[in-house]
Amino acid sequence: MKIKVAPSILSCDFGRLAEQVRSIERAGADLVHVDVMDGHFVPNITIGPVVVKDIRKATRLPLDVHLMIEHPEKFIDAFAAAGSDMITVHIEAAGRVRLSRIRARVKSKGIAFGISLNPGTPFAKIKRVCRLADFILVMSVNPGFGGQDFIPSVVPKIKKLREVFRGDIAVDGGINEATGRLVAEAGANVLVAGSHIFKSGDYARTIRRLKWVLHGRK
Repeated sequence: MKIKVAPSILSCDFGRLAEQVRSIERAGADLVHVDVMDGHFVPNITIGPVVVKDIRKATRLPLDVHLMIEHPEKFIDAFAAAGSDMITVHIEAAGRVRLSRIRARVKSKGIAFGISLNPGTPFAKIKRVCRLADFILVMSVNPGFGGQDFIPSVVPKIKKLREVFRGDIAVDGGINEATGRLVAEAGANVLVAGSHIFKSGDYARTIRRLKWVLHGRK
């Protein structure tokens, strides 16, 4: 399995955002993970379409825009226009019918559609809607803040998900080499890492080691 690495800019220095995005691209990142929080769905506020538009100018990497917001359908057009390549919506923020409508809107823009689920959300809930998704994002921390510890109870959920879903499975929260190996062995193939990369001092080495969690370290 080829492991892809998606640095989460939630942990970067926003005063040097464009510089750090260019740095992770040079360092071998596969995509850029952009956490959008509204202060309602999660207890934090981060960025909006204007910042995504500026990130788009700084890199050719795909932008995975993770909408941790209450009413994602209201913002699809704005984030599409800003340059998103992937848009991820939480299953906890929208039921099956709304997810179907949001998916149709996202796909009409030529953008990949992802569904995310929180650590406490049961597998049965995502199983019912995974056919709608191009990719699935499993949260391994409770969303809202970076730098949290990995929640091991998500690992069996990843295993079950891989049995029924063939697309990319990303995992976000507390990812480092040790936890990256756990989730990769369970079937995930996209590692979203924030502080582990941006606080490492050597982006290229850190990203390279994450990509080789299943094959030894290089």
